[in-house]
Amino acid sequence: MRTADANILILGGGFAGTAVAQRLERKLPAACRIVLVSQENYITYHPLLAEVVGASILPGHVVAPIRQMLKRTQLRMAEVTDIDLDRRTIRYLGEGPGLIHYDHLVLACGTTANLDIVPGMSRYALPLKTVGDALFLRNRIIACLEYADSLEDPDHCRWLSTFIIVGGGFSGVELAGEISDFLKSSLRYYPRVDPRKCRVILLHGGEQILPELPPGLGNFALRKMRKRNIDARLNARVTRVDHEGVMTKSGEWIKGGTVICTIGTAPHPLVAALPLPKQRGRLETAPDMSVPGFPGLWALGDCAAVINARDGRASPPTAQFATRQARQLADNLVCKLRGEPTRPFAYKPVGQLASIGHNKAVAQIFGLRLHGFVAWLLWRGVYLLKVPTLARKVRVYVEWNWQMFFPPDIAHLRFSQTVRAAKNNDEKNSEG
Repeated sequence: MRTADANILILGGGFAGTAVAQRLERKLPAACRIVLVSQENYITYHPLLAEVVGASILPGHVVAPIRQMLKRTQLRMAEVTDIDLDRRTIRYLGEGPGLIHYDHLVLACGTTANLDIVPGMSRYALPLKTVGDALFLRNRIIACLEYADSLEDPDHCRWLSTFIIVGGGFSGVELAGEISDFLKSSLRYYPRVDPRKCRVILLHGGEQILPELPPGLGNFALRKMRKRNIDARLNARVTRVDHEGVMTKSGEWIKGGTVICTIGTAPHPLVAALPLPKQRGRLETAPDMSVPGFPGLWALGDCAAVINARDGRASPPTAQFATRQARQLADNLVCKLRGEPTRPFAYKPVGQLASIGHNKAVAQIFGLRLHGFVAWLLWRGVYLLKVPTLARKVRVYVEWNWQMFFPPDIAHLRFSQTVRAAKNNDEKNSEG
């Protein structure tokens, strides 16, 4: 097959899939066909979803249209319903059914939320995986404050103003900090709500929050959060969730009107349905990210167990690794088309950062450990550089600076559609 005749299909419009397409556009001739299929026509910058919940930035600032990031890749906003590895085709549903043939297929599907790991969590807990989740949580917090401000029952008010976050990883810690900051800035507008009864509770099942970071930074984050009256608890594994709150493994019952889950992932249904070897739901790949036994099939990102040649371990499911995998996979795919040898994925991570609220963060960059205000400035600078497109960078920068001088937006945004006239009334009006 000539390089110019290649027909490349990418499933998944997240950071991994979009980065592969960007790299292939620069590496392959214009005659080569590149198609990207995604259920959304935008990518989401997940590290900033917590700031959407806390009204620090607008929801539109954490997404970027894929069409503005790619030049000649064909985008199909559709849902893939079937992958035929033998015939090298995929079927999808958009405005109608469709079929796409491919020579090379890149799986960058990511994962989905798994709320079934704890009884009752799928019914009563709220996830934080999408912009829609973040907007729903933001509205939920504001609605709880509005209702609490109108109540006479102190117990009910306390229940409404208690927010329980399950999971002490990056998402849980940053979300706890954002909600705490939002409450402290907003409660002056709710005079009937006692600030002493507003609680943010972070429940972590391990012995250290932010387990991906060194113990010293995790302990620093824990001290600072507790100092700001965030009730962060260690070894507090949640065993049950219902409409009143959660129960921990110690038997303690914690009441709260809002339970948020930041733990638990499940394989994407498309990946789970493929008859391929997997490790904990992630596709096993060769060192160059090709799938053994299926020529032309590649996988990366959260849906793939890509071994990092630097340490021999599976790469963690983070955007930092996904974008580096995307560059290497695109280069390997081009090498395969040219009949050249491919290279194994090898990457040394730069570091990790986490905001803990109130202009403080913890960071480990190039082996250097930082915490406090300096780490927070670094956190904002790094994330600002990584936000897709220049337009989004400018908007986020302006929004962050605006938020430092003005109170947060406490508008409860209703997204319901205007009720339209019933069909029979329309028919009567047309007859009249």
